[in-house]
Amino acid sequence: MLVEPQPAIHAAPAHAARIASLTLLAALLVAIGLLAPQPAGVRGADEARPVSFMVFGDPAELAAYGSLVAAFEVAHPDIDIELIHIPSQSDYRLRLGADFAAGSPPDVALINYRRYAAFAARGVLEPLERYLRGSDVIAETDFYPEAISPFRWRGELMCIPQNVSSLVVYYDKDLFDAAGLAYPADDWSWDDFLATAEALTKDLDGDGRTDQYGLGTEASIFRVAPFIWQNGGELVVAEQDGIPLRLAVDSRAAREAIEWFVALQTEHGVVPDASAEAAQDSESRFLDGSLAMFLDSRRAVPTFRQIEAFDWDVAPLPRREQAAGILHSDAYCMAGAAQDKDAAWTFIEFANSPEGQAIVAESGRTVPSLSEVAESEAFLDPEAKPANSQVFLETIPILREVPVMAGWVDVEELAGDELERAFYGQATVDEAISAMITRTLPFFAGEEG
Repeated sequence: MLVEPQPAIHAAPAHAARIASLTLLAALLVAIGLLAPQPAGVRGADEARPVSFMVFGDPAELAAYGSLVAAFEVAHPDIDIELIHIPSQSDYRLRLGADFAAGSPPDVALINYRRYAAFAARGVLEPLERYLRGSDVIAETDFYPEAISPFRWRGELMCIPQNVSSLVVYYDKDLFDAAGLAYPADDWSWDDFLATAEALTKDLDGDGRTDQYGLGTEASIFRVAPFIWQNGGELVVAEQDGIPLRLAVDSRAAREAIEWFVALQTEHGVVPDASAEAAQDSESRFLDGSLAMFLDSRRAVPTFRQIEAFDWDVAPLPRREQAAGILHSDAYCMAGAAQDKDAAWTFIEFANSPEGQAIVAESGRTVPSLSEVAESEAFLDPEAKPANSQVFLETIPILREVPVMAGWVDVEELAGDELERAFYGQATVDEAISAMITRTLPFFAGEEG
């Protein structure tokens, strides 16, 4: 069953009369003993056990989850999944936070590893370690370790990862061909990347304004992090026991990476400036063929598969001192308030079985966290774009994660605000770095590992 916000619907007079008649009939049957009223909270013997499951995403993702639920209910007719869909990811996060705060969360929800710690710290998630250990369907060793690791909170597994994606470069093959450029190599450097972006940034009609950009990206700490690591820097300063103390973006290596990232827009102009991005965001520019390269995770695939005007593919991030990528991973988490935890686990277990992960992988949205599925045609479909999906699997061994801490959402937001100011020329890199550290420091204080 799919539940989405709906406008109010008023019954027509005839329909209302029919409802009133049925209500009267039910009352008469109860009165003469032919229909026994059900006590509150008691389910009939043949009634399915309800489990609510909340997701976000575009129509292609919703269709995939609808197929997942349908397959589950065929295999488990005694459990009824209420699929709650929130299209916008930002609205989803707000709704999830509000529902947990109100004590009425969905039984199962997809939560990113960067965000689940705030819920785990409040004790509102059900730990899933014992469920996984007792499963005869899936085992921890079936998953990529890089996917499992960040979902451990204080040593215990809290959620079961659905995917293990990474940041990649989407590129318009037609624009590369038109410019006579070779497609990105697996080992291309920052210099190669910049030179390519410059060659693909063009004033097509000679009016002095850029009509085609070489690169599009959001200006966030999450986007710049892999470049900091590639340059030998760290994102946070950690104590000996691993508890983060503060952002480490003021180190020489981190500063160099941030300066290079900011200069893509402020000095080289290969990325749309603030006005151009506000007029048309970079993802839309890639879709209409006026942007050659775009940084994103696997999440963009269902949308880009709708492109018919040109051919496209994916390439790994360029590298500097060392290769490094950044983990993108969501997991199925169970609410501690779930009424039927066994039923909720049965759904999570099925969703993360080879059958369940293959269903969602076919949408293009996920890089399966089960190695068996990720290395099969369910993910590496030779008939489906991108042709080079293998790059997502080759990147897994070099993936790194941001800190898993209750206040990380706030750290990322505040640091991103300052980085964006520098990226669009509204502050110097030094000013942005100083503000990042100062503004985020309170969220590290008192953080427990």
